[in-house]
Amino acid sequence: MNHHSIVDIEADLIKANEKIALLNKVLLDKNNVKAIDIMGAIGSGKTTLIEVLCEKLKEKYRIKMIAGDISTDIDAERVKKHGVTAYQINTGRECHLDAHLIQHTLEEISLKDTDLLFIENVGNLICPADFVLGTHIKVVVISVTEGPYVVIKHPVIMKMADILIINKIDLAEAMEVDIEKLTADAKKINPSIKVIPTIAKTGQGIPELIRALEL
Repeated sequence: MNHHSIVDIEADLIKANEKIALLNKVLLDKNNVKAIDIMGAIGSGKTTLIEVLCEKLKEKYRIKMIAGDISTDIDAERVKKHGVTAYQINTGRECHLDAHLIQHTLEEISLKDTDLLFIENVGNLICPADFVLGTHIKVVVISVTEGPYVVIKHPVIMKMADILIINKIDLAEAMEVDIEKLTADAKKINPSIKVIPTIAKTGQGIPELIRALEL
C-alpha cells in the first residue's frame, strides 16, 4: 500500500489551490477587477492601510473588500464605515485564506460593478505564503514593532510579494529598528520587491503606495 506522506498531501493541496487561483484570476480579468492580496501579522496595520486607501480611492474606483479572519468581523466592519462593501470570511482554525474560499466569495460579489478588490488575509506571515489567491498584486505589511529580524525570518512570503510595506516607521527609533536594513534584507531575498515605508495612521507614504499599486 502506498501511503501518501504529509509532504505529498501538502504539495497536492498547494497544486490544487494554484489551479483554483488561476480560475479566480481569469474571472477577475474578465470583469476588469484589479485584486490585491494584503498579508501581514496581526497588528501590522493592514486594516488601517486598507481604510486609508479606500478613503483616497473611493471617488475614482468602485471598491470592495474581502476580510479574512479566524473568527471575528472587526476588520470588515471597520472598512464598511468608509462606504465600501465588505465580505467576511471566517476560516475557523485555518491561518490563511485559500483560493477556494475566495472563489466562493467571488460568486457572491457583483464583479460587474467592481473595479478594485482588496483582500485582507488572515493575520499571519507564514501560512499565507503557500496559498496564492489569484490576485494581481501581493502586498506584505510589516511593522517596525515586529523587530529587526522580521524580514529575514519570513523569506517565503518576501519572495512571493510584489510590494513590502514597512509600517509605523515613526516608532523605528524607539524599537531600535533600521528601515534601510529591513529594506536591504527584503531586496536580498527578492530583488524586484518594491519597499514602501509608511505611517498608515497619518497617511505618510500612501501616495507612493498608490503609485506602486498603479492606481
